[in-house]
Amino acid sequence: MSITTIIFIAIALAMDAFAVSIASGVTIKKLQISHALTIGAWFGIFQALMPLIGWLCGIKLRIYITEVDHWIAFGLLAFVGGKMIYESFQLEPEKKGNPLDVYLLFVLSIATSIDALAAGLSFAMLEISIVMPVVLIGLITFFMSVVGVWIGNRCGHLFERKIELIGGILLIAIGFKILISHLLA
Repeated sequence: MSITTIIFIAIALAMDAFAVSIASGVTIKKLQISHALTIGAWFGIFQALMPLIGWLCGIKLRIYITEVDHWIAFGLLAFVGGKMIYESFQLEPEKKGNPLDVYLLFVLSIATSIDALAAGLSFAMLEISIVMPVVLIGLITFFMSVVGVWIGNRCGHLFERKIELIGGILLIAIGFKILISHLLA
């Protein structure tokens, strides 16, 4: 898998964290750089850990499903992308709470990184080394989350839903690319 594809996967996976970071930025009244860095660190670390966990699980399963691994990778990415697209159209009540609360950050970090677990499983099925994807996913999520907090603090909810929609479309497109490249090989 090319580094460009991994970067696009990392950006797509970071979209949930980016959207939540925008919402968090809206609720922080006196934004300090440490607030944005804290939120970015939580999301970045969890987004990096989840594909590693998925990859480790996938390594154990790979020997049993090598004949259909490209279909599994496609299915997982299409499912996660479809879920993101669906969620981008859902109306949710405004969530209250302190976005810097450790418990809330923990829950949000897990919730926004579950998709990365499935991506890690896909990397294992495709026999891709996990080091570069983990580093890129973590760093890109960190950066996008920091920027998201700042955007949310400055611009409100203008982009939150559209970002999730774009991320979902990207993941589905990458899933199709993986499937087509394996079927044509």
